[in-house]
Amino acid sequence: MTTNKNTFIAWVEAARPKTLFASLSPVVVGSAIAWREGAFQLIPALLCVAVALLAQIASNFANDYFDYKKGADRDDRLGPARAVASGWIRPKAMLNGTLVALILSCICGCFLLFYGGWILLPVGIGMAVCVLAYSAGPYPLAYKGWGDVCVLLFYGIVPVCFTYYVQANGFSLLAFLLSLAMGFLSINILVVNNYRDYEQDKISNKRTTIVLFGKRYGRIIYLVNGLLALVIVLPFLLWEKVWLDVLFALYFALFVMTWTKFKRLEGRALNQILGQTSLLVFLFAGIVTVALVI
Repeated sequence: MTTNKNTFIAWVEAARPKTLFASLSPVVVGSAIAWREGAFQLIPALLCVAVALLAQIASNFANDYFDYKKGADRDDRLGPARAVASGWIRPKAMLNGTLVALILSCICGCFLLFYGGWILLPVGIGMAVCVLAYSAGPYPLAYKGWGDVCVLLFYGIVPVCFTYYVQANGFSLLAFLLSLAMGFLSINILVVNNYRDYEQDKISNKRTTIVLFGKRYGRIIYLVNGLLALVIVLPFLLWEKVWLDVLFALYFALFVMTWTKFKRLEGRALNQILGQTSLLVFLFAGIVTVALVI
């Protein structure tokens, strides 16, 4: 167990900043749709950013704490070091940090009620419950094969659709379709994480979809998710904007390169694919955003 780590740096690393693109990206896309339709509002957009980032930080802290308590973070861990398991942050402090980040996210969400109304309340409650239920409680979702569904909902459908909703006071088919695209790509971050931890998760009885269906499934679903996202945005290519075709072609080339490396790497080497996959989500969101606002 390692104990030498500056406290501030330990908390920053526990927040896993490289993964925060996954929560920022769908909010950017939802706001871009609102912009396209002349409904963009800066304050609720910024509140959505705060809710999303704080909720993911709370989730990352919770995973750090509860995986440690369940014994899932052992000495043979292949992913980035966890703060509690490494002795950088005391378990009680991490639990308190989880609650603080979650409460701050909920406070920001309460301000959104002024823009979106009470329909947001059950959505916010559901999000807060899932932050904790993902790795805690009598039925931890991540340990029961529901992680991919949670990602699709809370890194795709909910943030895109409701970021748009609080600005436009309504829903749209475009927002829903793009929310699916963002969700599929975000699932790939989890796929790489669980693919890397396949052996350790089996020992810990953490039944991720990779443990349930095998590593070959992980390699296939990574590609399928990327292709589904591109199929959803194909209508953009019908606008006959050559520069947009070029951007999506470049994105697809990068995606295929990343997938090719993913297939042949194992163990800790997959940590670089994890970061690249997160960046691909942000790049995809950036291209979609440019397509919507220009």
